[in-house]
Amino acid sequence: MTTITYADVNEDILRTLERPKPAYFLLVAGFATALLIGALSVAIQVDVGMGVSGISHPIGWGVYITNFVFWIGIGHAGTLISAVFFLTRAPWRPSVYRAAEGMTVFAVMTAGLFPLIHVGRIWYAFWLIPYPNQRMLWVNFKSPLLWDVFAVSTYLTISITFFVIGLIPDLAALRDRATGIRKLIYTQLAVGWNNSYQQWIHYTRGYLLLAALATPLVFSVHSIVSWDFAMSLIPGWHTTIFAPYFVAGAIFSGLAMVLTIVIPMRAVFGWEKYITEHVMQSMAKVILFTSIIVGYAYASEFFIAWYSGNVFERGLFYFRLFGEPASHAPFGDVGDMTFPQIAFFIMVFCNVIAPIPLWRYKIRTNVWALFFIAILINIGMWFERFNIVVSSLQRDFNPANWGTYYPTIVESGITLGSFGFFFTLFALFARAMPSLAIAEVKEGLAPPRRNPESDDAHGHD
Repeated sequence: MTTITYADVNEDILRTLERPKPAYFLLVAGFATALLIGALSVAIQVDVGMGVSGISHPIGWGVYITNFVFWIGIGHAGTLISAVFFLTRAPWRPSVYRAAEGMTVFAVMTAGLFPLIHVGRIWYAFWLIPYPNQRMLWVNFKSPLLWDVFAVSTYLTISITFFVIGLIPDLAALRDRATGIRKLIYTQLAVGWNNSYQQWIHYTRGYLLLAALATPLVFSVHSIVSWDFAMSLIPGWHTTIFAPYFVAGAIFSGLAMVLTIVIPMRAVFGWEKYITEHVMQSMAKVILFTSIIVGYAYASEFFIAWYSGNVFERGLFYFRLFGEPASHAPFGDVGDMTFPQIAFFIMVFCNVIAPIPLWRYKIRTNVWALFFIAILINIGMWFERFNIVVSSLQRDFNPANWGTYYPTIVESGITLGSFGFFFTLFALFARAMPSLAIAEVKEGLAPPRRNPESDDAHGHD
């Protein structure tokens, strides 16, 4: 086995910051194109109005809130890996936590866009912020939109703080290698780091304190997002299982997105000796564990709907599973299935059935099988959020209030744009900052062995 030196770590990781190949620019151009499609779709909605979306009475929440919950969930893996696994000293954490932290920051930034897009008049979004004003108005603390403002802003602040502090030692390494204007930029970002023993003492203590403070965010932020639904009386939403259910789903989808990102990076940058099969397998085990929790939550929802004797809950979950009469089905000649019904079966297949092969060691150590399963999980978790948001609103208490919802091309464009926004930011980050934590990867290496002959020659025992 080849010994990895500290110089090898610097060379392998910082090599990604050199002039990229043309394929990188093509990739960024693709992401930027998706982002421009999303921006154009938002501009059309602002110009024409919310009528271009599929949102109508009684479905007041649609794809936009689905995307909001999805991206907030994606961001949870970064905090979990950075904080919780740091406190538990998971040995595989250093190989993936930097990419996971960057993913968290960009995912929360993406999620924060959707409440603004959802309200329609984006230029009045500042009304959601509690501040003294000449209108003598105060925000409505009973509004779920306001809860999201506090949840997203708090989570984004802590995530950026955690992310930036973790970067400081690596920025100093970049400063020492860079020249010209880049050296000046990295010097300012490194905030005087000189790698001294005293600095490391304060750094590790501060990082430990931040990890302890950030750990409750893994459970609290997505619980608050779940209360957007659970505090309602709508069938399918008014349930006490939502907080742990949403948290487990967030960790599940977030780790899948981490795999979706780091596996291509591992192949492109040649980081197989850092992001090893053991690292992949460890993440696969956590994904498998959270998949079991998510599957249990799905079954619990149906059981409680039946056991409660509530006809409205029973009716809703019957609708999710079996749909509605063929005469009302949007795809009448294609199995007479409703869109929420299709979303339900995609959700169950991708989140419960697709991870089952991870029980096998050969699958957990097969990188491309993991990548394929991670993609399916990302798809399934999006449809899970869609199923929760839309199907409950389609079937209220009163049949006269029932409705249908289909995403429009504008909503689809904005959804595509959100993925373009996220991956564009991550691609630029990977080009400007180390995507692996240099200091912590070095810390995880075995200490260099001493040469006995050299020691004896110098009079050492």
